[in-house]
Amino acid sequence: MSDRLKNLLSGGRTAVILCEIQEGVLGDAAPWPQLSDAAVGVNLVENVKVISACARSHGAPVIHCTAEFLPSGFGGNSNARLFGSAKKKRNSAEDAARFARPMAGTFAEGDILLPRMHGLSPMTGSPLDTLLRNERIDTLIITGVSLCFAVTSLTMDAVNRAYQVILPRDGTAGFPVEYANQVLEHTLSMLATVTTAADIISAWNEVA
Repeated sequence: MSDRLKNLLSGGRTAVILCEIQEGVLGDAAPWPQLSDAAVGVNLVENVKVISACARSHGAPVIHCTAEFLPSGFGGNSNARLFGSAKKKRNSAEDAARFARPMAGTFAEGDILLPRMHGLSPMTGSPLDTLLRNERIDTLIITGVSLCFAVTSLTMDAVNRAYQVILPRDGTAGFPVEYANQVLEHTLSMLATVTTAADIISAWNEVA
């Protein structure tokens, strides 16, 4: 466990972000089975549950940043193949509701649900940045998917806005797994503090 990690968590201005940890992205009917498999491979959902529980115990906000859609898809993106893949899995109102639902066991009373209706990052597709600044939060533990798209976009957006970012390697996933690991090692490690769920919990409990 690094002193840097303890220093980042010692200020009491940290939030945990769950990026697209939802049924429509990681559930049984998700459009990218390889992504679900990658998440299972690192035990992502269980690790995020533990990180979130630790955050709640220290009074830190847990924010579920979900990708959602307005009725009929109004205003949603159609300018990339990625968006088309997701759209195919939500042909009815019931599908749309299930798509947006946080994965079982990840949401607790007092958590914040913050949907975005467009784009790849909640920093630009939702009021996340403004809400964090109003709470004087300066450090983000970013979890979720995917390392190939949304998590990378969110990390870059956060760094560009002067946040400190912590990334648990076993609380994030992407596919192909080999490529996602390369993104984590060669790109995101230059922007964020890459660590593990266990080290986050140990450091947070030590400095609390």
